[in-house]
Amino acid sequence: MTNSGKFGQRRRRRIIAALVSGTLGFPLGLRAQAAPEAEKDALAAEVLERADRIRFPSESFEVEVAVASFSEGKQTDSRLFKVLSRGNENTIVQVLEPASERGQAMLMRGRDLWIFIPTVSQPVRLSLSQRLTGQVANGDLARANFAGDYKPRLLRTEKVDGVDCHVLELTAVDRGVTYARVLYWVKQANAHPVRAEFYSVSERLLKTCRYENFKTLGGRVRPTRLVLQDALKKGEESILDYSDLKLRDLPDRMFTKEYLRRL
Repeated sequence: MTNSGKFGQRRRRRIIAALVSGTLGFPLGLRAQAAPEAEKDALAAEVLERADRIRFPSESFEVEVAVASFSEGKQTDSRLFKVLSRGNENTIVQVLEPASERGQAMLMRGRDLWIFIPTVSQPVRLSLSQRLTGQVANGDLARANFAGDYKPRLLRTEKVDGVDCHVLELTAVDRGVTYARVLYWVKQANAHPVRAEFYSVSERLLKTCRYENFKTLGGRVRPTRLVLQDALKKGEESILDYSDLKLRDLPDRMFTKEYLRRL
């Protein structure tokens, strides 16, 4: 590599680092616009990957998720799941409550998803976008890999509750992901996710999400509560509370349909 090539790479890395940290000497509204498109794309990818690592570990882990659904302020449903994840590509979602559905489990490998029901002999294929309960889609629990499912673009920077945020537009890499498009607000200072809007293929806003209750979980500060609100039916929402996150060695052999039958 020539000296000029090395200098160009170093310059791009410095610009991206400065944009991420918010230290570049441009006014807030001009920071993103000041970088060439290729560098803005690299910044968007870096911000998205950092936010993914904050939401969940990149290592294998398990976590419990309590889901409460509400309509006009009245609770309509309550469920408890255990999620086992290996590298954000392989996931098992077990139903713990209600007792009548205990033993049911979903298996995700890549973007392929199946449900195992003890009374049915063969696993049934599902889509990630199919509703699981309340405002929660299968993919909301089974797959949390935004960086792998979407191509990010940095739209702008703006304040949310007085905090500077990157606004990313996430476009699905194919039709098999949970949502066709996502608008995603991420804090500039630390890449903490703030909120999201989820859109259909027809550009209809389906629901919104707020990331709340940040506290240490699995050795890192993460959002432990997600509030999903239906954009089409006012007053319909589901609250997901994450707890008891543990790093675990989860071998690949667990994430098979044969193993699912033994759970």
